[in-house]
Order: sequence, then C-alpha cells, then structure tokens
Amino acid sequence: MNAIQRWWQRRLATDKFVLALPGIAITLLVLALHVANVGAVRQLGNLLFDEYNRQLPRPFQDAAVRIVDIDDTTITRQGQWPWPRTDVARLSKALTDAGAAAIAFDIVFSEPDRTSPSRIAAVLARNPLAKGNFENVTRLADHDAILAATFAASPAIPGFFLIREPNRLDPPEKSGVAIAGSDPGAALPTFAGTIPPIPELAAAAPGSGFVSIVGDNDGIIRRAPLLARIHGRIVPSLSLEALRVAQGAGAIIVKSTDASGELGGGDIGVAQIKVGAFEVPTTAAGELWMHYTAPRPDRIVPAWKIMEGKLPPAEMKRLFGGHIIFIGTGASGLRDLVATPIRDRELGVVVHAQAVEQMILGAFIVRPDWAPGVERLALLLFGIGLSLLLPRLGAARGALLAALALAAAITGSWYLFAKASLLVDPMVPALGVVAAYTAVTLFTFYREEKARNYIHRAFDRYLSPELVDRIARDPGQLELGGEERDMTVMFCDVRRFSALSERLKPNEIIGFLIEFLTPMTDILLGRKATIDKYIGDAILAFWNAPLDDPAHPENAARGALAMVAELAKLNDPATQKPGSLWPGAVKIGIGLNCGPCCVGNMGSSQRLSYSLIGDTVNLASRIEGLTKYYGVTIAIGNALAQRLPGFALLELDQVRVVGRDTPERLFALLGDESVADGDAFAAFRDHHAALITAYRHQDWDAADAVLAAWAGPAAGFGLTALGQLYADRIAHFRLAPPGADWDGVYQAVEK
Repeated sequence: MNAIQRWWQRRLATDKFVLALPGIAITLLVLALHVANVGAVRQLGNLLFDEYNRQLPRPFQDAAVRIVDIDDTTITRQGQWPWPRTDVARLSKALTDAGAAAIAFDIVFSEPDRTSPSRIAAVLARNPLAKGNFENVTRLADHDAILAATFAASPAIPGFFLIREPNRLDPPEKSGVAIAGSDPGAALPTFAGTIPPIPELAAAAPGSGFVSIVGDNDGIIRRAPLLARIHGRIVPSLSLEALRVAQGAGAIIVKSTDASGELGGGDIGVAQIKVGAFEVPTTAAGELWMHYTAPRPDRIVPAWKIMEGKLPPAEMKRLFGGHIIFIGTGASGLRDLVATPIRDRELGVVVHAQAVEQMILGAFIVRPDWAPGVERLALLLFGIGLSLLLPRLGAARGALLAALALAAAITGSWYLFAKASLLVDPMVPALGVVAAYTAVTLFTFYREEKARNYIHRAFDRYLSPELVDRIARDPGQLELGGEERDMTVMFCDVRRFSALSERLKPNEIIGFLIEFLTPMTDILLGRKATIDKYIGDAILAFWNAPLDDPAHPENAARGALAMVAELAKLNDPATQKPGSLWPGAVKIGIGLNCGPCCVGNMGSSQRLSYSLIGDTVNLASRIEGLTKYYGVTIAIGNALAQRLPGFALLELDQVRVVGRDTPERLFALLGDESVADGDAFAAFRDHHAALITAYRHQDWDAADAVLAAWAGPAAGFGLTALGQLYADRIAHFRLAPPGADWDGVYQAVEK
C-alpha cells in the first residue's frame, strides 16, 4: 500500500498539467487548422470583417469614376437588349466626346450583331413573302465595323469572360505584364478558357479586361481579382485595365512576394501591382481587399439620359470629362447581381467601379504578411495560457479570464481596422480561447465523475478504506485507463493444435501445454517480455511495459528465434525425458509487430488485468495467422523490420489483412546477425529481391526464371512453401492478368 500511496502523491503533483492537456491539444488543433487555411476557420474571420465593413464603410470621395447604367427605364425608352451596335457606338462616342478617360464595358460582345444590314438582308432573302433583292441593304455599313471604328477612336475597354471549360480562345492582349521577382502565376486564379469579344472589336479597342468575379464559398465578394492566368498568360481585370487605359500607361508591373521585401516567406505570390502612377497592394492571388462605401446613387447615371441628349454638353463634361466610365446592365433580366458585405444584391459593375476608386484614392485595407504570425502567436498565448490557468482558477474565474481574452482580441483587431485599415483576424485566438475553455472544463468534469465512479466500483475492492477515502476527497487527480507506449507485441500459436488434441486425453493435453509453455515462458521472461496471457496453446506477450526496454525490438526478435531453437530441441526424441507427453513434431507460428499501444489496467470493476490494446496488437495477431499461409515460422510487420537492420529478413508480401484497409509489408525473420552476415543468405536475399521485383512488375517470365534458381537455397531456409505459393500465383496471373492498375497487394481472406 505504501508504494500505491507514493505513486498517488507523484500523480497529484502533475495532475493540473494533465487537466490542461485537452485545452493545449485543442489549441494546437486550431493552430493546425489555421496553418492549413481550412475554410471553416477562415470563414469566421471573413464574417467578422464583413461586420467591420458594415460598421465602418469607406467614406465616399469622388475619384472621377462613374457608372453608366442600362437600367429598366433605358430599356423601355431605347428598346430591348441587345441593342444594335450602332446604339452602343453612339453611347461610346457621346462619352468620348465628353472627354472620358476610359470607357470600360462590363459587357461581352462575343457574337456578331444580328441587326447588321447584311444579316438582315440574308434573313429577308430567306422569307418568301419579302420582295426585292435587298442589294441596297447589304451595301450599308456593318454595325460591328461601325462600333469597331468608334472603339478605335475612343478609350474603350470591352470585357471578356473567364470560364473553367477549356477552349483555345485567347483574350486580346493590349498591354504587357512585367514581373519583378519570381513568376507568381501559380498563385493566381487559373482558368481553362475565355469568351472574348469578336475579333473585329477586340482588335480595335485600346484595352480589354476580364469581367468575371468569383466570391468566397458563401458567395460574398470580399476581394476583387485584378489578375488571372489563362493559357499561360497573365491577364488584367476590367478595373485594372481601365486604370491603365485612363493613364495611357504601358505595361502592368507585378511585384512578387520574393521581390517585395516582405517577411511572409512561403510560396511565391503577388505582393503589389503597379499601373502607371498607382501602386496597389494585393493578396498573394493578385486580389484587392474591398472596402465598400455605402450605396451612392450619384455614382450612377442612367444610359437613356445620354442616348437621348438630356444632359447638356457642360453637364456631360462635368459628369464624364477625365473620368473612368463603367457601362453595365442593371435592367431586370440583364443585371449581374453579386453579394457584398454591404449589400446582398449589388450590381457587379459597382464592384469594378469601387475597385478603381480604391486604387485611385489609395484607400486600401490590407491583410499584412505578418498577420497570420500574430494571430497564431495570440492563439498560442491565449489558448495554452488559459488551459494552464483554468485548473487553478476554476470554471467561474476561468470564464472571466476567457471573456477578457476574447475582448482583447476583438478590440485589438477593430482598432487596427479603424485606425490603420489593417485586417488581423481575432477569430483565430478567440476560437482557441473558447475551445480551450470548453475542453478543459468538460475534461475536468468528466474526470471527476469518472474518478468517483471508479473509486466506488473498483478501488475499495483492493485498497484500504483509509486510502479510498483519501482518493475520494480529491478524485480529480486520479488518472484512469492506460498509457500509450511504443511496444513490440508477439502472438505465438501451436499449429494444428486441434488435431493434436484429438489424439490426447485431457490430462495429456495439459501435460503437453506445461512442457511447451514452461520453456517458452522462460525464454520470453529472460528477454524482458511481459506475459499478457495464455489463450489455450497460444501466448500473447509484449515488451517495453511496464518497465522501459529501449531495445525491445531486438529482444523480441531474439526471443522469437530462441523459441524456434528451443522447439527444435523439444521435438528431438533424443532430448525428451522419460514419460514425456510430447506428441511428436510440433510446429508453431509467431507473429511480431511494433508500434504504439495502449497498456494498463483493463477489465471490469470485478476484475482488472494489466494488458494492452491497439492496432499494433491486432496486426500482430493477423501476422501470426498468416504464417501458415506463407509457410514460415516467424513473420513480422514492416515497422518492426525497419528497426532490425542487422537481422536476416526477407520480404514476404504486401498484404491487406482482414479488418484493416492499409496494406502491410510482411517479412520473414530467418535469423540474427550471424545468419544475415553469411554469404549464403546474402546471395539468397538478392535472388529473393529479384523475384519480388519481377512479380510486382508482372514480369512472369523473369519471376519464373528467378524461382527456378531460388528453389534450392529456399529449401535451406525453410521457404519451400513460399516458393510454391509464388509459383501458383504466377501461373494464375498468366491466365488471368491482374491489370495495369494492380498494386501487388494480396487481400487476406482469413484471420
């Protein structure tokens, strides 16, 4: 009892740290999720940033950006869409004459105008009721040609779509993209195809940009893409191209993260885009974090007012002179609606326009390269700190501390957003605080309840009442269950024991088992094994518990080899004692495996035993069962084989054992270092490796050839049955080839 009390006192000293472990573990889990950029964790920060944008929208400043909206009134007054290209040309010319610096169409002119005279004439010619040959109609100017001429004389930027379906339609290339640093193309959104304007219009316009904007998983547009990758090229967005054309700038300069002087490291991405006189900080994917204004009706001019000349020249010049103009379709049935943090239903053209406003005004919100590091540091400080303090503070005071930590994280993040336009996500440390508090509190409660039940159902059966009372007063420090250890496990079984039992009387069976189990147990105990149990004729033993055994793989291997050698002596009639009940030539199968196991006092409240469980144990049992199939005495798993570099090992097969999805490489243990260093084994090992290689490459002729030379040495190592097994498999696969996708794994059908 004194030893139990000493153990209990040692455990009391470390128990508060044990109580903190769930909080520390879940904090590290949140850290791993953040490092892996898991969408659910990222989404929490996105939702909070949305709230920041709603509470503190960007103050509107006139940045010389206007939207011309083809709204419902315009459609009513000017006719249904699509208009004849002559009407589009008229609108574009009116804006050019007013002095527009750039005219960006959030419209894709991907098909020829069906109202062009030549097309109308062709339609009329097919109508039997139409009169005339319509030659005078076909001589009229083509509408697309008229619009192309207008584009050539104006700062027009037609849009194009980016699509995921592959095609070879390339968008027009109007400006080069120069890269400072390494190519960030892999970080950019990549598309397989485009829907561009018709070549006539694309060639005439001085610019072209993509209009496609894809939101986050929830559909909200928080970042506007400025660059994309298509067919190996980097192409600009409509907003970025509008800013370039308005300045008459040349190439767009993309500065990569490895040329930016930033400290983020990691994969190469975009850090900054320079277009003319403007420098734009971006995400690694070339996106602009959007800081939306509240809705501003004065940003938008209905198209019908321009088309019908309702605006005097002076007003046209005031509204559009020197401005970047975006033309979009806001009419019902035509509108491109997106969700933003400010509005659930916003015109897509407004996103393009606001992106240009931010670039012109320099009104950026930035997620700095150091933000993830600060978030992770705060997560570790808050999560681990709270986990360590909670067992000492208790649930109530711990809740107050958690609330203070949450308030500090969110307040700091809001301050950085409001004062410096920086995005630092407080939800990651906040999630760590909540998760750590919940985990530690629940684990403490569970531990206390489990301890009380355990005490009353188990400990009072074999501890003094005084010690039970002492434990009951502080059950939170009681550690139940087992511990995880790296262990080696052995299953040993007598072959054909049922057949042997038929020939022996019950008392003779017991005598035989005593003769067999006694020397085997002596060998195992001499090799520092713990005997878990005897299951009839079988032995379950393990190493490295309860006492540490750093050399447990070698001790297990040597113990198994010694058992085989001892069995040979027991089978020798010359060594058997008079009156021995030994039933003749006995064979055994031994399965060995190593890896993590849970070991400790297990069982019920009525009876406990020191035992172990885990996948390592289950696999060792399956390996022992496979010794019969492969005709070997000792088979071991791959993890153990890797830790026995000096032993005589041969790979048997790759097997998917019953009840386990992951295949396992099995090895035969044929001897210790003295066998492994012998010339005979070295030569045989090379032959065997050639056999395995040829077999897995489905080179049946080569495998048969190796088998022919392999058979003689194999018999010396007791592997004749293994050779026959591979010969049978090869013969089968010649008749029924396994296919090109065969992985060489054998599916075991028996335990």
